[in-house]
Amino acid sequence: MISKKTIQRTGLILMGLVILLQFIPMSKNNGQVMIEQDISACVPVSEEVKQVLKTSCNDCHSNSTVYPWYSHIQPIGFWLNHHVNEGKDELNFNVFATYKKKRQLHKLDEIIEMLEAGEMPLSSYTLIHKNATLNAQQVMLLINWSKASKQYLQRDTLALVQ
Repeated sequence: MISKKTIQRTGLILMGLVILLQFIPMSKNNGQVMIEQDISACVPVSEEVKQVLKTSCNDCHSNSTVYPWYSHIQPIGFWLNHHVNEGKDELNFNVFATYKKKRQLHKLDEIIEMLEAGEMPLSSYTLIHKNATLNAQQVMLLINWSKASKQYLQRDTLALVQ
């Protein structure tokens, strides 16, 4: 049986570790946005679509994350930053124009698939960020924009071949 003294020591050690974690600096996802690399450099993006992307997508899929107050508490901040980095690795709207055309088309297909399946934005994100929840009209707006963007890119590719 574990003694009360052992439990207290373990608790103090864990508390000390959590306190020490607060002093480890965390890099933030507030990188530079270069217009020529942004998705808007290669496909038309209406103001309405920009606003939905900003509210529901950009925290994880751009170089401009708005960090909540609790991101300064470790290890929560480390977990959030890891999550943001995973999202950016999968799709980053701020460097979309640097992707090869095939990857751009594939990412647009994935946007459509994720929205149709209701997988984006993540429920763990919208649980805390209620304003990021997409209604049916916003989902259709993004799906239609993604489809139109695919056609725009494909038409652009065909023009180059001819």
